[in-house]
Amino acid sequence: MELTQMEQEMLAGKHGEGVALAMKVQVATGEAFGAARMVPITRAHVALSNQDADTWFAEKMAKAGAKCKIAPTVNPGFSLKYFCGHCQSQKAMTAEDVDMMHRTHNVYKQLGAVLTYNCTPYLGSNIPQFKEVIGFSESSATPYVNAVWGARSNRESSLSALCAAITGLVPEYGLLLDENRKGDILVEVQADMDKDFAYQMLGYMGKKIGPGIPVFVGIAKRPTPEALMNLGAQLNTSGAYGMYHIVGVTPEAPTLEAAFGGKEPARKVVITNQDLKEIRDTISHAPGRIDFALFGCPHFSINQIKQVADIVQGQKLAVDLWIMTSANNKYLAERMGLKEILNAAGADIVEETCMDQPCWHFLKGKVGITDSPKLAYYPKKRGINFVIRDLETSVQAALKGEVE
Repeated sequence: MELTQMEQEMLAGKHGEGVALAMKVQVATGEAFGAARMVPITRAHVALSNQDADTWFAEKMAKAGAKCKIAPTVNPGFSLKYFCGHCQSQKAMTAEDVDMMHRTHNVYKQLGAVLTYNCTPYLGSNIPQFKEVIGFSESSATPYVNAVWGARSNRESSLSALCAAITGLVPEYGLLLDENRKGDILVEVQADMDKDFAYQMLGYMGKKIGPGIPVFVGIAKRPTPEALMNLGAQLNTSGAYGMYHIVGVTPEAPTLEAAFGGKEPARKVVITNQDLKEIRDTISHAPGRIDFALFGCPHFSINQIKQVADIVQGQKLAVDLWIMTSANNKYLAERMGLKEILNAAGADIVEETCMDQPCWHFLKGKVGITDSPKLAYYPKKRGINFVIRDLETSVQAALKGEVE
């Protein structure tokens, strides 16, 4: 890679040991991907995991004197305030689990991060502009910032995104370059995309769509922000997609020709209602009795919280129901009276928490219901299984304690 005089000094340690280590990681990454140079970023988001390797690396950077040049927003761990007062979770969590969350909080605070603990920064706290070069990690975030906002980020890891925040730079390769952002798979959607849930299933069609950048056609109605959030989250979970186009909707696909850059697609895929039903049935636990309901992977928007509150208003849930969201949305839900409605029904809003955290260990061996394949995917390793249905059906099932 060709480095400027300043970048060479950063790599040599003239700007501190932490900056040098971050540059070493980034230059090695750039050389691995054939980058010619480093370019500045103006935003970053770090998908901290609150797990050993991530927190160890952040602490290593902090001990080396690193500070974030571009203050990144961060992903959720789990809410100490909520779960340390929750009796079921208290019994399941160990002192090491609690200590890890304290360590994660303290080190990212020391590094200068914006402690949002929210996995949907692209909907509120950290929204990039068209063609803005940024360094984002988090599986729902990278497709959204690239495809919906037209910003430019590679699928950074939590570690490489932290390095980018510290140096203010990223190696220029992949989705930062015009030629790598064009579509190469034509996806004709013949399925009925009448609910946000349909986008969850469409996104989980990665195995059928195959590797590349999909260009969706046949979507007549403009998707909601939540539908686009669902689509990107599931595309990245099922097939590691950092970019997609919807012709006539996303900014770099005003026409089919523009989406493909004037080239012919490498292949064509057709998605039908039967495809969406088959993928749902494949990844879902069998219907029947359920023990709980859980939503918010990615974190629910205030509109989604209101949807749930409208369904349960004046009723009592048969099983526990939790909604994960940002602290800002929880505050809004309190102000709007939604939290009061949910609490009266037996539901609760959990702020700043991810599904893939030890605070949910008390659900081990139980069967829940959710609208998100991504939410159902991660907890399997913790012995928690989910029936997957659309949001309304899921909430109705929580009211009855079972799903057909």
